[in-house]
Amino acid sequence: MLAQTAADVGEALNELGGEAAFEWKMDGARIQVHKVLDEVRIYTRSLNEVTAALPEIVEAARTFAVDTLILDGEAIAFDAAHRPHPFQITMRRFGRKLNVDALRSELPIQAFFFDCLHSGGRSIAELSTRERREALCEAVPEPLRIPRLVTSSEEAAGDFYESALAAGHEGLMAKSLDAPYEAGNRGASWFKIKRAHTLDLVVLAAEWGHGRRTGKLSNLHLGAFDPAIGEYVMLGKTFKGLTDALLEWQTRELLARQIRRDELTVYVRPELVAEIAFSDLQTSSRYPAGLALRLAR
Repeated sequence: MLAQTAADVGEALNELGGEAAFEWKMDGARIQVHKVLDEVRIYTRSLNEVTAALPEIVEAARTFAVDTLILDGEAIAFDAAHRPHPFQITMRRFGRKLNVDALRSELPIQAFFFDCLHSGGRSIAELSTRERREALCEAVPEPLRIPRLVTSSEEAAGDFYESALAAGHEGLMAKSLDAPYEAGNRGASWFKIKRAHTLDLVVLAAEWGHGRRTGKLSNLHLGAFDPAIGEYVMLGKTFKGLTDALLEWQTRELLARQIRRDELTVYVRPELVAEIAFSDLQTSSRYPAGLALRLAR
């Protein structure tokens, strides 16, 4: 199940009818854990099996009180001060070439669960959030459940939001108490609330679009000036957040600033500035600056 975005806790409460369950939004890897007695399998959001990479989560799941379970949660790695590592670091535990024992010692990982889809031999996905939460609490001990607050108070939800940020997490999820679990759906029952970072960046180039964007310059190459080398350096790309009208406008304006092109990309004079929201910065060998914007829009 997926989430829409709310600007703040007040908007989320309004959309969800005045009362909601708020949960810390951890920036980990979404996992689904399947348990039948002592047999445990772990899958990513795209249902790739990653059981062998996460032995400590397998061991924890084997201790759960219910014999048959399907759980939805987050796997996340913490540093020595128990602050969450960036997503990029957590994802090292999911690499293709793994030395699991060494990684387990170097980068321990934990699971925190927020939903129960199957319990005691039957699917409960169609039940309400309240009922699924009861099943989760019966199966999973409190330290392995994502922190949660049910409230109709905007002030209390705001304080809970600040506590999530203070602990190093992204923000909150807000969920309807009465909704079923709708796999693959980004409906009006779940909302994510997180603080975006923004930068003003220069457009260095743009790539020709595909599908309905054919004939339009769509994917923007974004950069900032590096005084150490006296040039603009690229920090990432984005094609998100562009309306049809903006696509028309930027195609016209970028072509007017063209300095060269290849088959896919038009390179332009660095004159147009865009405000870019992003989730965080991560190290990258892909771009000359050694950094990249995550989830730029």
